Amino acid sequence: MSESIELGAILALAGGFMDAYSYIGRGGVFANAQTGNILLVGIHLSLGEFSQALRFLLPVVSFALGIMLSDLIHERFSSLFHWRQVTVFLEAIILFCVSFISEDLNLPANCLTSFACGMQVESFRKIHGKGIATTMCIGNLRSGLQNVDDYIITHNRGFLENGVLYFGVILCFVLGAVLGNWCIERLGLHAIAVAAALLTLAFAIMFIDREHSYGKTSK
Repeated sequence: MSESIELGAILALAGGFMDAYSYIGRGGVFANAQTGNILLVGIHLSLGEFSQALRFLLPVVSFALGIMLSDLIHERFSSLFHWRQVTVFLEAIILFCVSFISEDLNLPANCLTSFACGMQVESFRKIHGKGIATTMCIGNLRSGLQNVDDYIITHNRGFLENGVLYFGVILCFVLGAVLGNWCIERLGLHAIAVAAALLTLAFAIMFIDREHSYGKTSK
C-alpha cells in the first residue's frame, strides 16, 4: 500500500501544499525545492547578505536531517506499524505544530517544514513500482517525457501508462499548491494544518493490506 497510486496522490497534494505554504506564507523559502534554496544561498552570499543566506541554508540542512532520520527509522524501527507509517505520522505532527508558530518565527517554521519534507522524500520513493517523487517535479517531468518518447518510438502502451502516471503525480502536486494558496488566504499561517490532515489520511490508509485483500478476492 505504501507504493499505491492513491497514497502517492495524497502525498503529492501534501508536497505541493507545503511548498506553497512556505513560499507564500513564510517569506519566500521553499519547503521542498532545495535547488531553489541553494541558488538563493549563493546569490545572497555574492551580495554579502550573510543573514539572508542563512535563512535559505538552514532549511536545506533541515531537509537533509529529515532524510537521515527517515533512514534511521527504516533501519532501527520495529513495531506494529510499518516504518513509513511512522515517518508520515511524524510529518503530520510536525506540520500541525508549525501551524501554531507565529510569523516572527518564520525561520524555525521553515526549518521544521523542510525537515518533514526530507522525511517524505526519503520514505516514499516509488509509486506503482516506479521511481516517483511526491515532493518535487523535475525528476517526474524527465521520466514522464522519457516514457512518452519511448511510446512514440515503440508504440508500447506500457510506456504511455507510465507517462500518464508521472504527469498525474505532477498534476496532484500542482493541485496541492492551488489548495495551499487557497487555504493560506482563508486560514493564514494555520493553513499548514490541512497538509497535516492529508498526511494523517495517508497514515490511515496505509493500514489497508492490499496484497491480503487481493488474495481473498482471487480465491
